[in-house]
Order: sequence, then C-alpha cells, then structure tokens
Amino acid sequence: MKKSILTIVASAFVAGVILSSCNTPAQKVENAEENVVAAKEDLNDANEAYKKEIDSYRKEADERIAANNKSIAEFNARIALEKKDAQDDYRRQIATLEQKNTDMKKKMDDYQADGKDKWEKFKTEFGHDMDELGKAFKDLTVKNVK
Repeated sequence: MKKSILTIVASAFVAGVILSSCNTPAQKVENAEENVVAAKEDLNDANEAYKKEIDSYRKEADERIAANNKSIAEFNARIALEKKDAQDDYRRQIATLEQKNTDMKKKMDDYQADGKDKWEKFKTEFGHDMDELGKAFKDLTVKNVK
C-alpha cells in the first residue's frame, strides 16, 4: 500500500514537472526577447551610471586642481616678503608642484572611458596622486619656524 501511494505521488510529481516545463517554441522566443530587452535596459542604466560617476569625479578633480592653483597664487604672494635665497628655493618648489598639478589636470582630461575595471584602477591611482600632491602643497605652505 505504501509503495503504491509513493509510486502514485512520484508519478504525479514527475508528470507535473514535465507538463509545467513544456513551452511552445513561440513562448520560448517571446521569453528570450523579453530577457534581451531587460538586459539591454540594465546595460543602458549601468552605462549611464558609469558616465555620471566619471563626470562627477572629473568635477571633483577639477575643484581640487583649482584649489591647488589658488594655493600657488596665495603662496607666491606670501613669499614676496621672504629673503631672496628663500624666494628662489620656494619658487623652484612651486614650479615643480605647479607642473605636477598641470600634469594631473592633463591626465584627467585625457582619460577615455574604456571599462569599469580600468576606471576603478585609474580612479584609485589618480586619487592617490592627488592626495600626495595636496599633501605636498600643504607641507610647502606651512611655515616652518624654529
């Protein structure tokens, strides 16, 4: 008795699975088309978010570069009161930092969006370089009085 009930239940289960998985070719094509449309929409959304992130990061980098330029201008005005030897040393340091700042701007302007992985790598390296440049500006503008 138990075997016959178990056999009937198993047979019903197998029949249910077989019948529920049967799709006509037209249904399969329709499902595939829906999946393709959904995938394209997801891809478009992801690309749009990626481009917005790049634009946002570019604006942030431009603001940091502009802040560095402002620091250079302020420091140039401040060193006019220093001794001639100190002025020459500061001007050399400023020229070096100014060149690095210009190089960073060019690096950001020249970046071409070519993949999320490359963008993440670029953003990490660029952020580190900008942090180092900002630290160098801060170290230069702090007056070391002993």
